[in-house]
Amino acid sequence: MTGDTSAYWAACRRGELVVQRCTDCGRRVHLPEAACPWCGGGGLVFEPVSGDGVVHTCTVVHRSFAPGYRGREPYVLAWVDLPEGARVFGQVVGCAPDEVRIGMPVRVTFVDDLPHWRPL
Repeated sequence: MTGDTSAYWAACRRGELVVQRCTDCGRRVHLPEAACPWCGGGGLVFEPVSGDGVVHTCTVVHRSFAPGYRGREPYVLAWVDLPEGARVFGQVVGCAPDEVRIGMPVRVTFVDDLPHWRPL
């Protein structure tokens, strides 16, 4: 939570979702990077995004290997497409795991300063 990612985590603590934009090629970058993965440019700025999105793909985790998530199963992890042009990652909350579908509209919510996604 330092260096290139500190602005991202500070925004999460404020309940705001930000995504980097490359000032060289204009592409959105998420998760935070030191250089643009598309053009190699180093001019990445954090900008707020709407927080609305659509589930691109998801998986239901029934057996977690991450110590912090053991005992919380089942839970859903998803890649979410934002209208601003980024694909972001997070847990889907606020509904049963079997209700999550590709194409489902979601909105960002923050749990313990981490971005999660809830159905609209």
